[in-house]
Amino acid sequence: MRGRTDLAVEMKEDIKGDEPITGVHLMTKNHGDTDVKETRIIVENEEGALKLGKPVGTYITLESEHFREQDEGIHAPMMEVLCKEIRQLIGNKKKIMVAGLGNREVTPDALGPFVIDNLYVTRHLLKEGIIRESVELSAIAPGVMAQTGMESLTVLKALVDSIKPELLIVIDALAARESDRLNKTIQIADTGITPGSGVGNHRNAINKESIGVPVIAIGVPTVIAVPTIVNDAMDVMVNALGKQATKNVLKKFNDEERYQLACEMVTPYLENMFVTPKDIDEAVKRISYTISEAINKAVLA
Repeated sequence: MRGRTDLAVEMKEDIKGDEPITGVHLMTKNHGDTDVKETRIIVENEEGALKLGKPVGTYITLESEHFREQDEGIHAPMMEVLCKEIRQLIGNKKKIMVAGLGNREVTPDALGPFVIDNLYVTRHLLKEGIIRESVELSAIAPGVMAQTGMESLTVLKALVDSIKPELLIVIDALAARESDRLNKTIQIADTGITPGSGVGNHRNAINKESIGVPVIAIGVPTVIAVPTIVNDAMDVMVNALGKQATKNVLKKFNDEERYQLACEMVTPYLENMFVTPKDIDEAVKRISYTISEAINKAVLA
């Protein structure tokens, strides 16, 4: 364990060695002449789920160095790849609800609500006869318990029971273990989501078992734990000092011991603190638009 993460690809990296893992399959590919890299992890059974620490299902990670850039044209390849993945997961379903999880007032956690702002919802247009041929798309940003006094699951379950969509898509900000993955990575999973798990703030899981319909989760890592940064900085510091004796000492620690050392190097307050890049305001707005455009195109085109 090298720190908290919501990303299946990072949890796979915790498992040492190149030998195949029973019940877990990993495939990687690059998309055409773009820089979008796809890592697909399929957890086939409970044995694989236990080893990986993720429920049985499919986890798709899309990464692009250009995704951090402010040029909106750079985001087109990621949007197209994401659209294709969403379309395959949706299949022929015609009634879809999208939920933007998170707190709109806290920028690193505002990804979900911002995605909802840019969706082309059609449910009301179909009900009023303004349009006739379209997938029924509805959307909600349920807020967080501190704002509403209710679990997101409670709100969404009531809406699903009332509106009866065939599929729920949830959008949420995630935590990463590698700082290089912040704001350039998108994870898609067909297993639902446990909001806040990456930052140690576990809420009730939103999945097919709890909601009653299939749940697709789309997330972007926007925060990283302070001890994880300290852990990474130890290597940089030792290399800069060139102290071979110190390097030899660090080599004696396994990943879990190194992370525990990093936790002990910071105060208890900092141990539970998460940080985010300084350009997070612009990044969340830009990324949320990319995701909303991918959903619009996948559902309605």
